[in-house]
Amino acid sequence: MFFVEIVMGVKSGSTSLLSDSLDFLGDSANYLISLIVLPMALSYRAKASMVKGLTMGGFGLFILMTTIYRVFYGEMPSYSEMSIVGFLALLVNVSAVLILLKFRDGDSNVRSVWVCSRNDAIGNVAVILAGMAVYFFQSKYPDLIVAFVLAFLALQASQEIIKRAWAELKVS
Repeated sequence: MFFVEIVMGVKSGSTSLLSDSLDFLGDSANYLISLIVLPMALSYRAKASMVKGLTMGGFGLFILMTTIYRVFYGEMPSYSEMSIVGFLALLVNVSAVLILLKFRDGDSNVRSVWVCSRNDAIGNVAVILAGMAVYFFQSKYPDLIVAFVLAFLALQASQEIIKRAWAELKVS
């Protein structure tokens, strides 16, 4: 889904869709890392969570900077492409959320997977709504507002994961 979203984010000119694609990339890496460290000691899982949290923060900062740039130099995105791709991504993410629901209260490693999937589903709904608002208002700003929200959501999730991983590192 990452490849579909990044290609369509660039093609459609949508910053929020581009932001969502980077989040998908981060989540794919997050899932892989989580599976690798799952059988390891808490200290390894906490270190992996710390890396994931810092990476998520990096994505959030990149999205924030890209959005600021597009406020001044961006174009109006394609609302139909935004909405269709956002809907397809939502279907993928809701499936992941339902599978991961029982793990939402685990250690920082497992929790980070839940947080990412939850945020993705929220982001997908926001991209769909932004696509409709771009159509209704004939403006790029709904897309940019959602991109700002996604950036701050990534930064908040990063902080949550880092804080929990730090606490686990102290204990282990």
